[in-house]
Amino acid sequence: QLVAYEVKRMRAEEGNKQKILRHIRELAEKLYKNENPYPAVTMHTVKKPKEGHHLRVQQKPFPRLDEGLVQWIIDQATAKLQTAPPAVKAEMKCMVPSGPPIAAIMERNGNAMANSARRLEVVRNCISYVFENKMLEAKKLFPAVLRAMKGRAARQCLTQELNLHVQQNRAVLDHQQFDFVIRMMNCCLQDCTAMDEHGIAAALLPLVTAFCRKLSPGITQFAYSCVQEHV
Repeated sequence: QLVAYEVKRMRAEEGNKQKILRHIRELAEKLYKNENPYPAVTMHTVKKPKEGHHLRVQQKPFPRLDEGLVQWIIDQATAKLQTAPPAVKAEMKCMVPSGPPIAAIMERNGNAMANSARRLEVVRNCISYVFENKMLEAKKLFPAVLRAMKGRAARQCLTQELNLHVQQNRAVLDHQQFDFVIRMMNCCLQDCTAMDEHGIAAALLPLVTAFCRKLSPGITQFAYSCVQEHV
């Protein structure tokens, strides 16, 4: 039904948070009602006595209840419940038109995928520039790379690209290269969620023990010394 009827409305609502939220609430309500067709039993409310009720003289006493009659009514109701068939929601079948072609809905997703591919390309290019010592080009792309790290795909791309350079025996860096790599790693770990712990964070572990720089003859600093504070 969403595909058939709601596409135009969803497009019209784009950019208006209030309308989108209202739409989501309506959908949530429909889904909830579908899962919970039988409303909860409402409690009977006892009305409050009116002001000055205690001043009235003619108050009728509450009638004495017949114990046998009350028990008989309860037994009757219990018997009815036991013999009653189980309540089943009547299934309402209806034909839903096919709606607009899927391509119309996928347009936005296509744009998102293209944006994602561009981000990954930026990450790859920046890392290449760093290892080729083209620092001016790397600096230009660096802010975009840090923004891209918000996405899981870009974080994964970073680990894969760095791993390729380790395999090519390019783990010993100069000071500028080391600084760029550390900043990317820190940003990547900062944006990691608990879901990434056994994926991206785990993939970075061997890398932070591989990348290093020479501080002076005989003294080497490894990348883990700069990123080990992350949870």
